[in-house]
Amino acid sequence: MKIIEPKYEILTEISDGGIKELQQIERVARVCYKSEDKITPDGESAKKLVGFLVKQGHEAMLEHSQLSVLFTCDRGVANELVRHRIASFAQESTRYCNYSKEKLGGELSFVKPSYILEGTPEWSAWGAVCHRAEDVYLYMINRGKMRPEQARCVLPLCLKTEIVVTANYREWRNIFKLRTPVAAHPQMRELMCPLLKELQSKIPVVFDDIYTYWPKDDQTGKGSMVK
Repeated sequence: MKIIEPKYEILTEISDGGIKELQQIERVARVCYKSEDKITPDGESAKKLVGFLVKQGHEAMLEHSQLSVLFTCDRGVANELVRHRIASFAQESTRYCNYSKEKLGGELSFVKPSYILEGTPEWSAWGAVCHRAEDVYLYMINRGKMRPEQARCVLPLCLKTEIVVTANYREWRNIFKLRTPVAAHPQMRELMCPLLKELQSKIPVVFDDIYTYWPKDDQTGKGSMVK
């Protein structure tokens, strides 16, 4: 079996400084005010307008631009991601992916839980469960001649999965507000907090007002606030 780290990959190409993305929102939003004459080619008018829209809570305009992100995480985190209604998803299927095949490595992959320290009794216990799940899964397919959709019943939530989330900027704001606070699941925060910080560096204004305690937090909200 493999033990892997969770990760994400932004699939949508983002322009230099995020200017094109802001200009798309600006062009749409100015239809409301018939203020197209105020658009400037350098993107400064877009920054100003989008910042105004976010501050005023007029976030409907942010729905006119979207972002796709590929997450490699465990099934538990994926189960939380698909709870977000206004998004589209594409997820690795345990019904159709046969992990006993050489194409998929002939083994299972599990996501390392960041809150369990290696070398501890808890780490050994977790590893034993993963090994056992892999052994039983492969037995059910190879000896029991079961289909993957049947054998998957023995797989734990820490099984690695890949899931693409596509949502507009308004929904991504909602996702970050729910999934980056210290009260969110630690493995969800492990993905969402770095993603938020990267998007803040690549796309001005849209996400700048969302703060998260990361990575220096104590899960109580008493640490230093970091953008």
